[in-house]
Amino acid sequence: MIYPEIAYPTYLVGAILAGADHQHVPIDAANWPDADLAWVNSPSNPTGRVHSPAELKAVIDYARRTNTVIASDECYISFPAGEVQPTSIFAHADGDNTNLLAVHSLSKRSNLAGYRAAFVVGDSALIGRILEVRKHAGMMVPLPVQRAMTVALADESHVKEQADRYLKRRSILQAALESQGFRIDETAAGLYLWVTRGESDWDTVTWLAQFGILATPGHFYGAAGAQHVRIALTATDEQISIAAARVAQLSGK
Repeated sequence: MIYPEIAYPTYLVGAILAGADHQHVPIDAANWPDADLAWVNSPSNPTGRVHSPAELKAVIDYARRTNTVIASDECYISFPAGEVQPTSIFAHADGDNTNLLAVHSLSKRSNLAGYRAAFVVGDSALIGRILEVRKHAGMMVPLPVQRAMTVALADESHVKEQADRYLKRRSILQAALESQGFRIDETAAGLYLWVTRGESDWDTVTWLAQFGILATPGHFYGAAGAQHVRIALTATDEQISIAAARVAQLSGK
């Protein structure tokens, strides 16, 4: 199994639990090694990076060439943060979904984290195999949760409202951090800011902690993130504004 070199740790943990060989890889799929499964994450957690159409097409070409199953994690696709619009891998597959899966989660899209509600779409043969595994493992989604999912998926207004809320929080917190010499990298979508001051992630975590701001050290997502931290935009509007004000006020800005 292969997965992005900066990535949410669940991909790696899943491989470990399955007893599978695993390797992290860069974005460009041209030189990826052969694998049974490759994870793609756009928009990315933690960075917010969005794959370009050319990059997604390269992933599809890789899947066709190596017969590798692609699992495209698209849980943050509803939350663009600028002119770049995230697109599903299926938008570039020319109608052929062979070996392609897209993973979505209502935890992000509809704030239903406690429901543990999600869905996978794509290659019908692979979906059939997944259904058999879930059925025999006793992992069926309870009917009340399925009904809640149906209601949430039928409505886009609350998704747009949440996306606008994240954009406002992003602009407030980003301005405060940039005033203190932080650089915001790759953050084109999603629920996070991926920030650096060119120092150890733990030094940045310590600096932010003096303002009551908790951030995740970047190395949690891979060695390539050791000079970044991930800051979530999931606190309330009031808390985001307070955090930004503290950074500005306590630093004399």
